[in-house]
Amino acid sequence: MQLMKWNPTRDYFSLRRHMNGLFDDFFYPSRRTTDDKSLWNWNPAVDIYEDDDNIVVKAEIPGMDKESIDVDVKDRVLTIKGERSENHEVNEERYYRKESSYGRFERAFTLPADVKTDEIKAEYKDGILKVMVPKPEAKKPKQITVH
Repeated sequence: MQLMKWNPTRDYFSLRRHMNGLFDDFFYPSRRTTDDKSLWNWNPAVDIYEDDDNIVVKAEIPGMDKESIDVDVKDRVLTIKGERSENHEVNEERYYRKESSYGRFERAFTLPADVKTDEIKAEYKDGILKVMVPKPEAKKPKQITVH
């Protein structure tokens, strides 16, 4: 029997790889299945920030036509949804690696109460969807004179 020197970092990296796999399986279920649930496995990355006049929701949705993206507002909830279809120009056997996500997606965000929903604008260019939500006007304090 050969003695081996104990290396604690080997156990650490093994445990880390195992934990990463558990989290990946939970947050990103297997993309190789073909059932209906697998069609909902991806959501576009979204940044939300504000400029001087707007709250901006910026979603990365490359490879889509703007006609297949829906943006709507109902009860202060802004919803972005759509479906990115898979490109079938290349036979499955000719892929070496396939990481692109396809299928339906839906993201929803709660807006501030005072937003004027009829003034919301959206534009899609170069795979980036920008939804500009006008900021509600700040309520100015009212000075009350004491008589």
